[in-house]
Amino acid sequence: MGDIRQSLLPRDVLSAAKELLYHLDIYICNLVQSGRQPPQVDSKTLELVEEFILHAPKDRNTPARRMSALQELQLLEIMCSCFQEQSRDAVRQLMFSALFSLQGNQADESRMALLGKLVSMAVAVGRVPILECAATWLQRTHRVYCVRLAQVLVDDYCSMVPGSVPTLQNIHSASPRFCCQFITAVTTLYDLTSEELTPPLELLQMIVSWIQDDPRLVLITFLNTPLSGNQPISSLEITPLGGLVRWCVKAPLTYRRDKKEVLTNGAAESEPEVGPLFSTLHLSVLQVFMLLPNILNEKGLFGRLALLQMESLATLTADLSRLLDQADKHTHSPSADTHALSQLTLDRLAQALQVAMANGALLCSREDLRAICSRLPHNNLLQLVLSGPVMYYNNIHNPPLAFSPHAAHSPIASHPTHPAHTPHTPLATHPSSHSQYPAQPFMTGMPFPFRPSH
Repeated sequence: MGDIRQSLLPRDVLSAAKELLYHLDIYICNLVQSGRQPPQVDSKTLELVEEFILHAPKDRNTPARRMSALQELQLLEIMCSCFQEQSRDAVRQLMFSALFSLQGNQADESRMALLGKLVSMAVAVGRVPILECAATWLQRTHRVYCVRLAQVLVDDYCSMVPGSVPTLQNIHSASPRFCCQFITAVTTLYDLTSEELTPPLELLQMIVSWIQDDPRLVLITFLNTPLSGNQPISSLEITPLGGLVRWCVKAPLTYRRDKKEVLTNGAAESEPEVGPLFSTLHLSVLQVFMLLPNILNEKGLFGRLALLQMESLATLTADLSRLLDQADKHTHSPSADTHALSQLTLDRLAQALQVAMANGALLCSREDLRAICSRLPHNNLLQLVLSGPVMYYNNIHNPPLAFSPHAAHSPIASHPTHPAHTPHTPLATHPSSHSQYPAQPFMTGMPFPFRPSH
């Protein structure tokens, strides 16, 4: 494609970009057809992309070419058609990589700006091939840029244009792969450390409905990715489980506790209560953990691959310690409500740890857990999880009445318990966060039942 540049220079900016896309498609088709492994776009072609599509000047003496807003819209439509009409996924993926793989140069800002607009348009008009390519991009790119792309979509569909959330919600059925990566990116972006880093209510409602309808959605990237062991350390996690656990656990202490009023059609209204949303999300996340033993065993990874990372949990418990300390300092005489929220947070952490360990998502020793939880205040359920055996069970709504035979085979069961040794009296009582839920006994050898806490 080296001689194409001279033919592109006299053209107007849109015509040159369109012509280059046409030649790029032919070039990559031939590259894939040649059977070279791996097919790789040469540097000269990437320079043409930067000059005529991203409009990065070739040298200081060359004036920068600029598109009008209308020309840019036309270019996006052309790109949508180009990816839609190309039937071979290998060609589409390589072309997307040639256009948007970050090179560490000044053109990267233009890449990100164009990528955000293209993916936003693909969501709007249902261009699945682009969403599939974007899902692969999100797997391979530094998380800093992944969350930037996620922020663009949240701004476009949850903030700027009222009533546009259903359009974004449709990606659940259009491209589950992209949907999974999007959830991972937004849970990385919104860590609930400030009001700005708190997910908008519309986004929260959408993600809760996605996972409630299909808990396996958050495992799609993991299920469809060959695990080669060379996943870049800077990339997004392979599932959003860590981020979702963080949301559920921190929410009682952080999610808009000031009950701000929002304006709707000029009138002030209180935001809906989000407690039930996080309770539903928490249950769905626990149900995802329940799916893992069979999946991990099928892949030969049970006891070998942790989908919930200790580093993530250590950060979470450090945040919780700080938040709980702040709650105590800001409340000279802690109210029953403050205490209940603190206990709900610790209850959810305990439940997540128990179910994740029992189902092979978290691989660590009791000593490791006690170390990262050492600064947290006392909580009966957390104390039992930190000191008792890990039990495996199959149905979160109907826990077994007797010892689960799988427990002894768990790679992290520190003290296998036998049925004959199971006491018939409760060791401790888990205090209910709300009076309408009766206290539940915690039995050695019996998993605790999940209780929705709002």
